[in-house]
Amino acid sequence: MTKQAVKSTDSEAQSDVSVPPKKEAYRVLARKYRPQNFNQLIGQEALVRTLTNAIKTGRLHHAYMLHGIRGVGKTTTARIMARALNYGGKDGEPSAELTELTDQCKLIVEGRHVDVIEMDAASNTGVDNIREIIDSVQYAPATARYKVYIIDEVHMLSKSAFNALLKTLEEPPEHVKFIFATTEIRKVPVTVLSRCQRFDLKRVDREELKKYYAEICEKEGVTFDDDALFMIAKAADGSVRDGLSLLDQAIALSDGHIEAERVKNMLGLADQGQILDLFETCMKGQTKQAFDVVSRLYDSGAEPQVVISDMLSVTHQMTKYKADADLLSVVDLSISERARNEDLSSALNVPILTRAWQILSKGLMEVNQSSDPQAALEMVIIRLLYTSDLPTPGDLVKMLKSGDFDDALKTSETSEAKKKVISKSVKTVSQSQDNQEISKTDEPQPLVEDVAPQSNEEGLNSFKDVVHLFEEKREILIASNLRSFVKLVSFEPLKIELNLLEQAPRTLTNEVASMLREWTGDNWVVQQSSKDGEPTITEQEIEAKKNLFDKTKAHPDIQKLLSSLEGLDMVDIQMLDKTYH
Repeated sequence: MTKQAVKSTDSEAQSDVSVPPKKEAYRVLARKYRPQNFNQLIGQEALVRTLTNAIKTGRLHHAYMLHGIRGVGKTTTARIMARALNYGGKDGEPSAELTELTDQCKLIVEGRHVDVIEMDAASNTGVDNIREIIDSVQYAPATARYKVYIIDEVHMLSKSAFNALLKTLEEPPEHVKFIFATTEIRKVPVTVLSRCQRFDLKRVDREELKKYYAEICEKEGVTFDDDALFMIAKAADGSVRDGLSLLDQAIALSDGHIEAERVKNMLGLADQGQILDLFETCMKGQTKQAFDVVSRLYDSGAEPQVVISDMLSVTHQMTKYKADADLLSVVDLSISERARNEDLSSALNVPILTRAWQILSKGLMEVNQSSDPQAALEMVIIRLLYTSDLPTPGDLVKMLKSGDFDDALKTSETSEAKKKVISKSVKTVSQSQDNQEISKTDEPQPLVEDVAPQSNEEGLNSFKDVVHLFEEKREILIASNLRSFVKLVSFEPLKIELNLLEQAPRTLTNEVASMLREWTGDNWVVQQSSKDGEPTITEQEIEAKKNLFDKTKAHPDIQKLLSSLEGLDMVDIQMLDKTYH
């Protein structure tokens, strides 16, 4: 065989070997589906409408401040604005209708446009970085109509950097536009904010996020469970980018179909059905069933903090539903969860739900601080179980008045052990309009003399009237000083003599006299005195409350209540509004 034949054979062999095409690098969903025009921005209709109209009418501000949480589209909006401003090139006009990807647009999208400068203030915080901008703004744009500076996380700039930017920001050249983005608007100096047109990008609601993620799943050729996308939208908490990152993870976890169960495990969520089961068993006082649910949640890997947080969410949703069914919108819950919440809430009242909220709120702190979170969770559940059927203070009073308390105690299905726990859980017996009528012949005196604030026309007949007037006029600090740090020596029409304690400001008497003259038109005299005087109003209120407490506790009906349950004691007394009952 000749050398030529060998070469020919080698060439044929090489041609038979197929070289696999180079795979395109994977782009995460947040970058792949980044909006390229105003129409693709979701959840920011007010912003889009304002900017579109401004561009169409030529009312372009020289500086814009975009504020919002992470992932709602601040930087994306800034880039779209840069495209819109330079859409027609150096000699063209700005346009809000970005229908074509022009040469200018392509360079901006790729981040290679020489006249669109992006700067991350988090890593360029100093005054030297701002000086570079100040020096460059004087030069005209090379190929674009406007030179656009996009500064992300602008609140991270130092104080000296902000000061250096102020003058340029106030009177920039006509060819310069500034677009700032920040997640913490309160850290941006007012002097900078006042020179910018501010836009607050809102959180995107769950229903809109869910719809958007469904569209992306269709484009990616992935099917999904509705509840799976609902959980992702809920976890996103209004952030489009956060939700897209979670969706990316869910797609990678799935086999072409995003299942709710897998998403729940991915997010470390507790099963909402089991959370509702746990809440229901706690409200019914079913100890064994409640701990069976706790055990199942523990076995499934649900974190104790998540369980308490979800129960708080259930309590909040049910209380909203009790207040007004329309408040519980469909975006808060899935359809099945909403129906279950409605059924449960119909059997509960607001005082019981409020008590559950307080127990769970305190329990969440305990779980977070505990060295054994699971044990802390179980203690919270026990507390919730044994206070679920405890009557409210108003119900206790009504039972006493009607004589039903003894019968209810005898016929109760509650075990003796549970009675003891319940009795020790009662910490207050509240004073209301009902228990003020326990005995008409031995009615406790009110905590504070019930005198309506006197208007100027009716006259000020006591020192308490004066204090009420200051409260009515919303001079809260002065009213507080008069209540707590002043002893009344004497009170006469148009003349007050006061003994100021050390905590009271030395100018208090002058301020009181001046304001009284202004409000009443009379020549009031307020003098300081070294005489002892009577106790302060606060001291009088404390003493009155103590007397009321002792008198109420000594009442035969209260004594009967305290002796009925082992370990029950009265530790405080409070006035309740009528609406509480």
